[in-house]
Amino acid sequence: MHAWRLLVAIAFTIVVAPAAFAQDEATSAAGSLLDKMTGHWVMTGTIGKKPTTHDVDVDWVLKREYLRIHEVSRNKDASGGIGYEAWIYLVWDAKASEYAVMWLDNTAATNFAAEGIGHAKPDGDQIPFIFKDAEGSGIYTTFAYDRATDTWSWTIDNVDKLGKASPFARVTLTRKKQLLGAGGVPEA
Repeated sequence: MHAWRLLVAIAFTIVVAPAAFAQDEATSAAGSLLDKMTGHWVMTGTIGKKPTTHDVDVDWVLKREYLRIHEVSRNKDASGGIGYEAWIYLVWDAKASEYAVMWLDNTAATNFAAEGIGHAKPDGDQIPFIFKDAEGSGIYTTFAYDRATDTWSWTIDNVDKLGKASPFARVTLTRKKQLLGAGGVPEA
């Protein structure tokens, strides 16, 4: 009987361990890619067919569970306030093996409906989010990391009910150059 239990335990380990290792590996790869986004960036490109420049700061929050992106336009609105501001939260959902994102900005308030959450399956150094509404239209937002240049590109397309995509944004994030003060010490 003891040999039978040992055999079952070994068989269980052979079947379960690779799956657990694969999930850990996927979680590690997802976190590693998101680590590449942390830091201070300048975003340049076009949004709504207009040239734009935004400052983007990215860090981990809540015990490294969420990646927080703070995006602020350098453009001002009619009253002299910030033209565009967003707080974006990214998370890796290990159970679903996908990324999820919630995008909160000053263009409109949201009720946190399900269609306001984007989902993306890992795709190498790209994170292709899909936001779908109840009518079948949506938004495709892809974050793509370029390892050779240490830059990110974000593409945002509006998609109609028939699946036809219209470009909305094409931007590139480049790391801000850190200014060095006296004695080569980085300025705050």
